[in-house]
Amino acid sequence: MKTKVIKIKDKTRPEDGELLEAAEILRSGGLVAFPTETVYGLGANALDEAAAKKIYAAKGRPSDNPLIAHISSMEELPALVREIPEAGRKLAEKYWPGPLTMIFPKKDVVPYGTTGGLDTVAVRMPSDPVANRLIKLAGIPVAAPSANTSGRPSPTRAEHVIEDMDGKIDAIVDGGPCSVGVESTIIDLTVQPPRLLRPGGLPLEALEEVLGQVAVDDAVRRKMGEGERPRAPGMKYRHYAPKAAVTTVTGSPHRSAAWIAAHITENAGVICFDEFAPLFPGHIVQRLGPAGDKLAQAQHVFDALRTFDDTDVPEIFAQCPDETGLGLAVSNRLKKAAGFHVVDSAPLVIGFTGPTGAGKTSALRALERLGGLVLDCDAIYHEQLRTDAALREAITDAFGPVFAPDGSLDRQKLGGLVFGDPTSLAQLNDIIFTYLPRELQRRMDDSDAPVVGIDAINLVESGLSHLCRRTVAVLAPEEVRVRRIMARDSIPEDYARLRVQAQRQDDFYRENCTDVLMNSAASPQAFEEIAYQKLQHIIEEETDHE
Repeated sequence: MKTKVIKIKDKTRPEDGELLEAAEILRSGGLVAFPTETVYGLGANALDEAAAKKIYAAKGRPSDNPLIAHISSMEELPALVREIPEAGRKLAEKYWPGPLTMIFPKKDVVPYGTTGGLDTVAVRMPSDPVANRLIKLAGIPVAAPSANTSGRPSPTRAEHVIEDMDGKIDAIVDGGPCSVGVESTIIDLTVQPPRLLRPGGLPLEALEEVLGQVAVDDAVRRKMGEGERPRAPGMKYRHYAPKAAVTTVTGSPHRSAAWIAAHITENAGVICFDEFAPLFPGHIVQRLGPAGDKLAQAQHVFDALRTFDDTDVPEIFAQCPDETGLGLAVSNRLKKAAGFHVVDSAPLVIGFTGPTGAGKTSALRALERLGGLVLDCDAIYHEQLRTDAALREAITDAFGPVFAPDGSLDRQKLGGLVFGDPTSLAQLNDIIFTYLPRELQRRMDDSDAPVVGIDAINLVESGLSHLCRRTVAVLAPEEVRVRRIMARDSIPEDYARLRVQAQRQDDFYRENCTDVLMNSAASPQAFEEIAYQKLQHIIEEETDHE
């Protein structure tokens, strides 16, 4: 078969004459690759089972991997689906045309050859002018997975399609590079709450803005099992993979770059953010874009993966963005390209809590001896009161002018407002534990320490324990705590005993923490040695699990 390449002069305003031949090929049961805003699609008549089978044959695609039916206007949707739920109408109104695919119950007119044997159909309306006009001229819904050999990185340029599909399909419409760079987001509207099956060009946050709760399918972050059936394209099979093995490294940008620099093998390739390319002299490097630019990363990720197939690198190490915004889609594609071989460069985070006087300070000193960074939540919060304008503004909005003209917090005034009022105290805690975790995360990201200890007396109650892989409760007998508080704070026994009795009981900590350090040692130095051995064991356990 000779594949014809149809070059579009102006992709923003394609002329009908440029697209009529491609539209006729689609109507007659042929295959046409064409650009969308996400990636190039391999199109066929979605209502023609024989045409759909040609897509599977050309790509080498498993027959249970569903196809997406593309339409050019909302008026075309009722012909394909049994019902359009309110969630679908809301999403279509805001995000169609665009990089969003929605799953609906299918009508009988849609063959199982298009849906991978499912009773649902995935539908999207592309915003790319070439794609949209081609579908309109064809007068049929167009089934179109990505126009690459199954398993390879998706094509974002016509040259990529020619590389994989020349001689296998009837025509390729060359409309230039794709603007988004990763496939569409897929959401299943046949379940409650609606479920994200594939992250893509429309971020999860945008879906939540319209729908509220959106569940995220487990397959977004892990490999599907052999017995599991994919409900949408890209869920089950190895995707987006170059020929070389890929290791994806997560964590803050400087941490993941440092991990790669420390572990890279001879002749290995690197996919990294622009800022870190100089760390890898002598290696073939493909740049994703700046660490803070998720759109650039989406536009470059498939190019980066595909380009390595023209080299002889034996393996590739890839930096992975965080999962906010388009980062979830880029992260998903890199992890699938790696077969979910993922290394987490983030530090081991251990939370420390327990009642006052139990010896937490000694345990934290032991962690520092093991190379750990200790983050004292109380000290950081008081620092934020001086330096974090957003936190200060939130407290002022809630409680009025509690900061003095010189910028210092009037603790007596704020205390008078909150300590006698449980509702106000809860409101203050909500503010603190909105801003404090962000600062903790920033300091962890900026540190090179392999282990971080979060010191927080309200570790569990505040939700800070969710930042931790392990949580250690430091406990001691009540009489020991009373004597320590008396000596430490120079207070009488009655007052020390009241402070001890006002705190949570040991059972609370035992139930809510992963580990317990009981301090019955004769001296702080002796307990520090006990804590050192316990923490060393925890670190070794967690390292072995990675």
